[in-house]
Amino acid sequence: MRVRRVVIGLIAGLIVGSAIGSWGSPVALRVVGFVEPIGQLWLNAVRMTVLPLVVSLLFVGVAGASGDDAMGRVGVATLASYFGLLLFAAAIALLIGPPLIADMRLSADAVESLRTSAATTASQTATQVGQLPGFGAWLTSLVPANAMKSAADGAMLPLIVFTLLFALAARRIDAPLRRSLIDVFGAIAGATRTIVDWVIAAAPIGVFALVLATASRVGTSLIGAMLYYVLAYSAAMALFALLVYPVAAVVGRIPLARFSRAVLPAQTVAVSSSSSLASLPALIEAAQSLELPPAITGFVLPLSVSVFKATTPIAWLIGTLFLAKLYGVALGTTAIVTIALTSVALSLTIPGIPQGAMLMLATVISSFGVPAAGAALLIGADTIPDLFATAANVTSDLAAAAIVGRRVAERDVANAPFDGASSDHA
Repeated sequence: MRVRRVVIGLIAGLIVGSAIGSWGSPVALRVVGFVEPIGQLWLNAVRMTVLPLVVSLLFVGVAGASGDDAMGRVGVATLASYFGLLLFAAAIALLIGPPLIADMRLSADAVESLRTSAATTASQTATQVGQLPGFGAWLTSLVPANAMKSAADGAMLPLIVFTLLFALAARRIDAPLRRSLIDVFGAIAGATRTIVDWVIAAAPIGVFALVLATASRVGTSLIGAMLYYVLAYSAAMALFALLVYPVAAVVGRIPLARFSRAVLPAQTVAVSSSSSLASLPALIEAAQSLELPPAITGFVLPLSVSVFKATTPIAWLIGTLFLAKLYGVALGTTAIVTIALTSVALSLTIPGIPQGAMLMLATVISSFGVPAAGAALLIGADTIPDLFATAANVTSDLAAAAIVGRRVAERDVANAPFDGASSDHA
């Protein structure tokens, strides 16, 4: 029933917001101005729970693991699932990206308009690209000089590194002290989940307000030269999300219908907030409904929403192909495959800033003769596709947790010592 109410709020927000955007009535737009803060309040309430939930669950998952070997298996299985899904996304991008963009037709006026638009924002994009950390700076930032400052700034990756180190250190102290720490962080997680329950109860209102405001701004402005790119990009993201379902069903051994029902609330939050982090509470609930091991999900899900973006290969390849066609740059098969593989290799290092993936792409495409300023076009057109991309990412997050849970469970069963008494029937 909760999911149904949230979906109704989402659809209602889309319909009413689009109608207001197309109508353009000053009175109606003022109403949107009054409603929008309600959505922001709800979204802030969701984000408020993310940091304590990530830290507490990650600590309990690592510090409370039964042994070093088990923790190592979880870590290896998590990375394997990440790169497996990234390679899967890259393969899909290579299959559908070139034909999709090849069918795109742009008039001379549209091309000139798009290039002018890119030129006007080129300086801003160049400034943003220049602010991206180099590899050395990124590597240094992984170990925070001040963990509290990282938490205050919302720098999730350094905070995760600190939490992992803190949890690993806790595994080396006396058992009673370790147990006390686990109890404290477990209590924090429990209290935070109670807040999450309250926030989720208000989700239909919050989702309606958020989507209403966004849809009222977009209106029918998508009709134009960028429409094809937006639709192609969104369709590719939707296709990838759908293809993740059978992956979770086959590799994670979860019935397709059950996985679909479990992931829907997280997808709804993702679409309404355009934030994977905001969907973490819903993902935790989904994992519980799928009966995934808490020790697994407490590690995999917080890590996934913080650093794992499975859709990066699709976003990069389709964006690059679009810009290459726009600027008349010929990309050979080697270049296309190189971009796809580069996106896989760099996806976990994307800075946690708005449009970080597209800004990093700007530094990559220039080496293939595509103007880096064109990234401004992709950023400007990213509003609608980003909703689909975020939904696909959270679907991949839950699939990764299911895969890791299954693989680790199978390994534990395979390595379990044989107990002859276990075969006796009561």
